[in-house]
Amino acid sequence: MTEGNTSLSAEQGRSTVLALVLLRGAVAAGLGLGSVAVLVLALWIGSPASDSNPGGALHAAAGLWLLAHGAELIRTDTLSGVPAPVGLVPLLLAAVPVWLVHRAARDALVPDEGRPAPSAVGAFVMVVSGYLLVGAVVAYYGRGGSPAVHPPSLIFPSAVVVAGAAAAGVWTAAGRPVGPPPSWAPVSLHEALAHGRFRERAGTVWRSAAAGVAVLFGGGALLVAVALMWHAHSAQQSFVQLSGDWAGRVAVLLLALGLVPNAAVWGAAYGLGPGFALGTASTVTPIAFAGRPALPRFPLLAAVPAEGPGTVLNWSAVAVPVAAGVTVAWFTARRAAPPHAARAEAWSLRETALAAALAAVGCGAGTAVLAAAAGGPLGTRALVEFGPVWWLTGAAALVWTALIGVPAALLLRAWRLREPDGGAWWRRADAVPAEGEGAEAERAEAAYVAGAPGAAASGKGAKPEPEPERAPGDGPAPLPVASLATGAASAPASAPVPPAARIFVPDGDEDFARYDFLPTDPWHERTARPGEAGPSGTKDPSS
Repeated sequence: MTEGNTSLSAEQGRSTVLALVLLRGAVAAGLGLGSVAVLVLALWIGSPASDSNPGGALHAAAGLWLLAHGAELIRTDTLSGVPAPVGLVPLLLAAVPVWLVHRAARDALVPDEGRPAPSAVGAFVMVVSGYLLVGAVVAYYGRGGSPAVHPPSLIFPSAVVVAGAAAAGVWTAAGRPVGPPPSWAPVSLHEALAHGRFRERAGTVWRSAAAGVAVLFGGGALLVAVALMWHAHSAQQSFVQLSGDWAGRVAVLLLALGLVPNAAVWGAAYGLGPGFALGTASTVTPIAFAGRPALPRFPLLAAVPAEGPGTVLNWSAVAVPVAAGVTVAWFTARRAAPPHAARAEAWSLRETALAAALAAVGCGAGTAVLAAAAGGPLGTRALVEFGPVWWLTGAAALVWTALIGVPAALLLRAWRLREPDGGAWWRRADAVPAEGEGAEAERAEAAYVAGAPGAAASGKGAKPEPEPERAPGDGPAPLPVASLATGAASAPASAPVPPAARIFVPDGDEDFARYDFLPTDPWHERTARPGEAGPSGTKDPSS
């Protein structure tokens, strides 16, 4: 039945696979939405003072799920009656849908048994379409409730975030290739990508930039942790005032945990210098805390330093960008001058400086993206600006890592390539024979070629000794066997041993296998020929 309709079955198979990939994207969206809905409903059920119905809780879950994708929400039930935007996205909550989309696109390209794998473009389109279809339904459901979603934010950044996560998943499933550039790209770019040297340097730049961003992020988290410990009493008071019962305390705690990555980015921006805004009339930097802050009561905001000029403790926050610059330099230098490599294999000064500078650019770009995602408006007046300014934070990260990373990378390269006592510190000078030893070996080789075994041992020329006559029944001449005790070659006059064939035993090596180096010839075989005796003098049973 299938032989006569091969093309139709293949087409049906492709359609089935694409439909399954579309379903996979919808399931990924449903998993994220379901997890948020279960959490919100559990908190609503456990709250004794809840004055809303289950529909209100579901509207809140839908809005929170859309907020995790970067959508901007509008609160209509404010005290002033003026709708207020909410654009501050908890980054920890946003990591859940991004990971689900990435995994769905990655797993869609894994071929199932009996079904063909879809193309990369087909998997990307179907996963994104299935996910956005569920997102459109959720946005339509929550249009009349509170909070409502701002429609333009559904396209940017929500749809862009979903598409980027899916593209990253497809790229991961393909093995993270660096494919050829488009046809309209310059010829020099095609030639550069065709060389493995360019890819090695690009990988070094990427790793160095990622390491710099990670150090900035970790340093900011450390600053926030120290500040929270310093203001532990204020943080405890704000936590108690916001939560009256256990359900409220759990909700505040979960919200604070979801905003911990945001606080880490804020701490990094503070250490870099531009700081962050607490409203339109206040800015917090290591130099000073100026203006009139619009500071809502929240446990994480208790870590904000006191108002007024900064002290030495505030200025010490610059250790974070310094550490990021040193990290960029270290990751660059360890590839520019790797250990156990010859000087000719090391990068030049220009290549090292260029790699460190490009890594600084990547670090600045990554920091700017994180700063843009970590802030957002919380109101219409004073709180319309809340968080770090992304372009100032990115520029500061670029300047810090470039000014520290480039010179430090060059210094580390010079340190790794230094030559004390005639050789680099990781190379041993005794691995190369000295001039006298090399001359002695050459003279011994020349003596061996000339047939003078005595000269091979002494290094001086000598006449070859005549080989003693052997009786016809004496058997073959014995071969030279290396002296395993002293490391010198003991050989009869008739069979000189070349210096290159001598066997040296390491000092103190008790596990040295002696008989692994005995010569093998027909005399050592069990039976050399049919009818002849072996080493034990026994006859072949078949003879």
